[in-house]
Amino acid sequence: MQERWLSVDEIVAHLGVNPGTICKWIERKKLPAHKVWRLWKFLASEVEQWVKGERAAADVTTDKPDTFTKLKQPQR
Repeated sequence: MQERWLSVDEIVAHLGVNPGTICKWIERKKLPAHKVWRLWKFLASEVEQWVKGERAAADVTTDKPDTFTKLKQPQR
């Protein structure tokens, strides 16, 4: 069976962080994410591998402002 793509809300709940953190990780720490039109999608297996590879814990500093101001999610 093929792995299901997760939404931002689902990956936020899975990792226990807030959406702003996900945005920063995508931009600064290269969190594995795939943009489908305006939506970010994630494979839990890729995210788990990224976390276990300690890329999430790497110290990254930048003076650039965040380019992700708001994550787009479908309206329910």
